[in-house]
Amino acid sequence: MGSTRFSGILVSCLLVIIGLSEAQLQLGFYAKNCPNAEKIVKDYVEEHIHNSPSLAAALIRLHFHDCFVRGCDASILLNSTSSNQAEKDAPPNLTLRGFDFIDRIKSRLEAQCPGIVSCADTIALAARDSIVATGGPTWKVPTGRRDGVIARRADALANIPPPTSNFSNLQRTFANAGLDLKDLVLLSGAHTIGVSHCSSFSNRLYNFTGVGDQDPALNTQYAANLKANKCKTPTDNTTIVEMDPGSVRTFDLSYYTLLLKRRGLFQSDAALTTSSTTYNYIHQLLKGSLQNFYDEFGKSMEKMGRANVKTGSAGEIRKQCSVVNS
Repeated sequence: MGSTRFSGILVSCLLVIIGLSEAQLQLGFYAKNCPNAEKIVKDYVEEHIHNSPSLAAALIRLHFHDCFVRGCDASILLNSTSSNQAEKDAPPNLTLRGFDFIDRIKSRLEAQCPGIVSCADTIALAARDSIVATGGPTWKVPTGRRDGVIARRADALANIPPPTSNFSNLQRTFANAGLDLKDLVLLSGAHTIGVSHCSSFSNRLYNFTGVGDQDPALNTQYAANLKANKCKTPTDNTTIVEMDPGSVRTFDLSYYTLLLKRRGLFQSDAALTTSSTTYNYIHQLLKGSLQNFYDEFGKSMEKMGRANVKTGSAGEIRKQCSVVNS
């Protein structure tokens, strides 16, 4: 009886702690101590994103890679040191872009509100605002995240799903970030914009199982076109390929249409059609409206943005996003 009562008290305490943590991440978190914070981010994005619209895809990818490793704590922005290789130098992150863009926004925030707005919140807000500014969906971004002080290359290797992921690996890595299979399908929909390098999928064209073969899950006509016009050799590391050909700058449902035609660029894209659950989600999205996709995508983005966040007194508010405070 006593043990049961103690267990009940312990569970209640844990729920209170979890609830407090969630409460600290809230819409308008900076309303009192930096009321213009979100406007500063939005204004900078709207002023500059049209000079390089492809940055919208880069920023949402930066946010994704940050949240999957140690939570959404801007650890992706930390530089390596003489004693530590950081996340940004892990293979999955070597093609990330947008670091300077975030730094410039952070400089404006520091100029108006020194030591108040976290780099983690800056990434989350900039990712959302860049997608909206280039014609995509919007979503709520509750703020109050604090910045992590640890960034390890090994953590990125273990937790960021590579483009060669099979379904089991995708399910595991998304679950580690508190995301389910519906979130997997919806967040993969971000591949409707942006580009990739041949090196991320050339094994599907030239050496899928190590014997010079092609991935049978890849549409043969699409594969032939990629070989002839894009990735002409197995060692091409520089050529850029659209992830959603013909719709690379439009945030729409065409990515899912291509999946059902076996024209997903990555092995991880094709993997979404190997599970009946995710396959059915794809069909449901295609039967619905674009607005429904936007709404559901937004919910998954907000959910991802809450992944293992640091709030309260955890972490710090970095003065510069690339280094921890001295």
